[in-house]
Amino acid sequence: MNIRKLKQAEKAFFKLYPGGFNHPEMVALGRKHNMDKMIALTQESCAKKNFKTPEMIIANMIKVISRSSMVSLFEKPKFRDFANSLYPQDRDLLVNGLKKMLYGKPQQGFEMMLEVLKLGKLAKWSLITICPTYFRPQTEVFVKPTTVKGVIEFFELKSLQYNPTPTWAFYNEYRDVINNMKSKVDPGLSPYNAAFSGFLMMSLQSK
Repeated sequence: MNIRKLKQAEKAFFKLYPGGFNHPEMVALGRKHNMDKMIALTQESCAKKNFKTPEMIIANMIKVISRSSMVSLFEKPKFRDFANSLYPQDRDLLVNGLKKMLYGKPQQGFEMMLEVLKLGKLAKWSLITICPTYFRPQTEVFVKPTTVKGVIEFFELKSLQYNPTPTWAFYNEYRDVINNMKSKVDPGLSPYNAAFSGFLMMSLQSK
């Protein structure tokens, strides 16, 4: 990690937006993404008791993905149609994968979800990371390919090798790196990990 570049990006961001994400322009941008509402929706939708009813979880996953500003408009209807057409055994595998990802066996859950999404050619980083991102906004990370590739290159994250096919190994390491980077800068840059990723993305645009 190039700490010098990270600190320079921090300085430039605070110069443009004093107070970081508490600056009025950043607050307005945050409203467009409805982060607080999406976090509340996801945490309620993915409450542990709801997993007793797989059909409810599928409906709730569709709801979260369809309302997310971070998921591509092209991926939303594809996921909806795919999820609604799943055979019961595949539906249960997707639901159990999400449960494990959120409640205790994240690697196993990630790989279970990936197995199902591959059936519909929907093994996309965005679809597999969006619910955890809202469910644990201070810990999990949303993987947006263009941003991730730019962050790896610009901040010289040499241990990371991006691949368009999601893998737990990459996700786990990228999440650790992002949380480590977050710890090196002012807390005003990271009300949520999604906001911190937004700061990194904006740093790339101004390089």
